[in-house]
Amino acid sequence: MNLQYQTGFGNEFATEALPGALPVGRNSPQRCAYGLYAEQFSGTAFTAPRHANRRSWLYRIRPAAVHGRFAPVDGGLITSRFEEVPTMPDRLRWDPLPIPEPSTRSVDFLEGLLTIGGNGAPALQTGCAIHWYVANRSMQDRFFYDADGELLIVPQIGELRLATELGILEVAPAEIAVIPRGLRFRVELMNGPARGYVCENFGAMLRLPDLGPIGANGLANPRDFQAPVAWYEDREGDFELCAKFLGRLWSAHIDHSPLDVVAWHGNNAPYKYDLRRFNTMGSISYDHPDPSIFLVLQAPSATPGVGDVDFVLFPPRWLAMQDTFRPPWFHRNVASEFMGLIEGVYDAKAAGFAPGGASLHNCMSGHGPDAATFERAIDADTSRPEHIANTLAFMFETRTAIRPTRAALELPQLQADYAECWQGLRKRFDPTRREA
Repeated sequence: MNLQYQTGFGNEFATEALPGALPVGRNSPQRCAYGLYAEQFSGTAFTAPRHANRRSWLYRIRPAAVHGRFAPVDGGLITSRFEEVPTMPDRLRWDPLPIPEPSTRSVDFLEGLLTIGGNGAPALQTGCAIHWYVANRSMQDRFFYDADGELLIVPQIGELRLATELGILEVAPAEIAVIPRGLRFRVELMNGPARGYVCENFGAMLRLPDLGPIGANGLANPRDFQAPVAWYEDREGDFELCAKFLGRLWSAHIDHSPLDVVAWHGNNAPYKYDLRRFNTMGSISYDHPDPSIFLVLQAPSATPGVGDVDFVLFPPRWLAMQDTFRPPWFHRNVASEFMGLIEGVYDAKAAGFAPGGASLHNCMSGHGPDAATFERAIDADTSRPEHIANTLAFMFETRTAIRPTRAALELPQLQADYAECWQGLRKRFDPTRREA
């Protein structure tokens, strides 16, 4: 299929798979073309300010109300219960999760989700959950929607085809996709097994951050975000509709594909973004800037300037600061940081942080470069620029502590010796020698 996309973050889109399926001048006419049903899909309160309001009008073969009763099902390793075990202040790091061989364990995207940790609560519409996913087969005759939050999907291995009610997104490593809260979709594997990360945002919808003194341009540009065009399935059969609601998985029978939206218009839609298009800002004189300069998307909180969830990217870039410790400096942060690595090497760690792996540094836990990176950095020639080329790391940052789940803490991939990477930072203090 030759996919087409519409561009621009948060734009009011209009698209139809059949000519004349979109009504003109009305959202809910008495009779829709082609015998379709009109349905509003709201991502914010009806009374949200115009600039923040997210909603789309869908013109579909059957309303979303047509399905059987839901019954609870085993959610596997998916959870929104983050207080099951005490949360320690230790810094944590995991090796990548292995992808099961199909002959030993067959898993689709939904079955392969494992909750690493989170905070807040879906019922309060605040906080987030962070998951890994592994999959070795496509979702077959089942569909999923998340009533608890929107899903930020970060592939690390394998391309995904996200067939949604509003169209199709194909997303590969070095790209991300965002699925709005409540949107029904199916995940298909395009070229073999897949692995990646998911941030489930319970709070306000992700948006582009304000640029402030940066000006009108830079960081992630709105024009680079892509939403799908209308596409639909008119298919009947014996299907399963899965839902995540208040932290639990539920299942209902549905006798048709819910991906039957023939036309839609609005701004509550799935979208994708190529991380390689991020316009990185940085210092060209001295000092390493705060990581907030790498902010891609933010879910705002009730506190001005503070995000409930931040998505931060550390892409290839040039470092040109003179007489400066160029890797990220040692720090303790009021926010909590979950970091993943899509490809390459992270410039603040010499070893142990592999693509597909993860680290968790909670509120006020001291962290920064390991000993080997520090020694290399203080001897570097900072009169010359340095190209950080082989890397693509990211961070989910939250204003409240991320509580790891029991399942995450019991994984064999949890590195018991992570703290050892800082133990080689020897005492260098000499009160008789002032010069560096």
